[in-house]
Formats: sequence, structure tokens, C-alpha cells
Amino acid sequence: MTEILFYSFAFIAIISAFFILFTNNVLHAALALIITFLGVTALYVFAHAEFLAVTQIMIYVGGIVVLIIFGVMLTNKAGTSHYKTGSTHRFMGAVVAIGAMSMLIYGILKINFKAIERVGQGGIEELGVGLMTGYVLPFELAAILLLVALIGAAVIAGQDLKNTENK
Repeated sequence: MTEILFYSFAFIAIISAFFILFTNNVLHAALALIITFLGVTALYVFAHAEFLAVTQIMIYVGGIVVLIIFGVMLTNKAGTSHYKTGSTHRFMGAVVAIGAMSMLIYGILKINFKAIERVGQGGIEELGVGLMTGYVLPFELAAILLLVALIGAAVIAGQDLKNTENK
């Protein structure tokens, strides 16, 4: 039964990811992204990585996708007509995707899993202590970078709204 559930969630995640690639409607792509993230979350649960599963839901589903949906809904084009995206440079996209996939597969094949098992069994506590002591500066810089990006997106969207209202 567990194996059937695992493959079901993997299938759902893959199908919704392909839907994101081939749809032209940005709102439908964002909703499919939610389904993809939830499928990946279920796979994390099956891998006994509960911390990653909760993080996946809180950060990606709870934050980033909702931000994308609000961004789509607040743009002027989304209210008047269907906002469509066009696929250009498919060949270059395929080349970049195949190159990235090749590097990831090479990296996975070079991992020394025995050394990872010996690192420690501290788990979440060890991760939390590491983030809040030795890695607090990069952690805070990433948070500030994301905040600046969010403020910049709001300013740009506000300028676009002012320009369309003045016309």
C-alpha cells in the first residue's frame, strides 16, 4: 500500500510539473505549481524527511506560490483578459535544462552516502543550532535579499498601475 501511495504522489507531481511547462495561462500554472509542491511534500514524508515536508509547505506553498498568484491577480492584464505567456527560445531552454540535469546526475553519482550517514544523528536540532550560530549571517542576508525583491516587485507593480491610470 505504501508503495502504491508513493508512486501515486510521484505521478501527480510529475504530471502537474509537465502541466506547468505546457500551459500558457499563468494562473493555471501557479495552481499546478501548488499541486506539484504538495506532491513533492508527500514524497518527503515518505522519505522520512518531515522537516523538509513542513518547510516545503510553509515556504513554497504558503509563501511563494501565494505571492505568484497575488502578483498575477494584481496585474492590470489579469483583470481584463487572460494573461498568456509565449514559449520562445525552446531550444536554448532545452540545452540549459539538459546541461543542468547532467550536472545534477553527475553530482548525485559522486555523493559518498557512507560519509553522510556518519555526519551525525542530531537532525533538526543540529540544523537549527547551525543556522542560528555559524550560518546566521548568510541566513539573514538571504532573508533581506528576499525582502528587497518583494519590495522592488511591489514598487514596479505600483508604477505600472499609476502609468495605466494616467492614460
